[in-house]
Amino acid sequence: MSAATTARQRRKDARPQELLDAALELFVEKGFAATRSEEVAVRAGVSKGTLYLYYPSKEELLKAVIQQALAAKIAEGRAMAQGLQGSPGDKLLTVLPHWWGEVYRSPASGVFKLVITEMCNFPELAQFYAREVIEPGSALVAEQLEAGMACGEFRRHDVRSTVYSIVMPLIMLCLHKHSLGACGMVEPMLADPDPFIRHHVALVLDGLRHRPDATGAPHTSPTPI
Repeated sequence: MSAATTARQRRKDARPQELLDAALELFVEKGFAATRSEEVAVRAGVSKGTLYLYYPSKEELLKAVIQQALAAKIAEGRAMAQGLQGSPGDKLLTVLPHWWGEVYRSPASGVFKLVITEMCNFPELAQFYAREVIEPGSALVAEQLEAGMACGEFRRHDVRSTVYSIVMPLIMLCLHKHSLGACGMVEPMLADPDPFIRHHVALVLDGLRHRPDATGAPHTSPTPI
């Protein structure tokens, strides 16, 4: 195989990723509805026909972006948690800051802005996002919370509410980055998100742990109705 042929093959292999990168950039900059497929092709340096060979519609392109940027990362997080030793709380304190820090620092953090601002106009895409991101992401956190209750690390609590208590502020962190943060209004503490993420997750989990009362016996709160 000649050097020219090898170079062309490498370029072809890299093309799907280049298209996804260009699409994510434009969707975050302009919005999904306002971005035309032709613009994605131009930014990626290919023809519109080439774009359609890989992704036959703008909707399929966004699905691929969501799948790669978030859904695949959630699967990696689950595999990471399964491979860790330690208590469920320790696993969450390791996996969530690591995973969310990676998402925050990458262009993938802009996907949350798209979901909040535009998915109400695209119900099929909203359902795809719920199926590929919300459900497995919530399950990843819920599994560890339930395991923590089962082993006595955490007191009994409403797992679904706790999942949202952990995740929603982290989503807001990404929204801030692509709203006020994009205008230069960055809180000093958010310039480096890692300490905030670790502190937030630790704060919620600390509130779930059993506390000894004055006699030294564990204190448990009543099970939520």
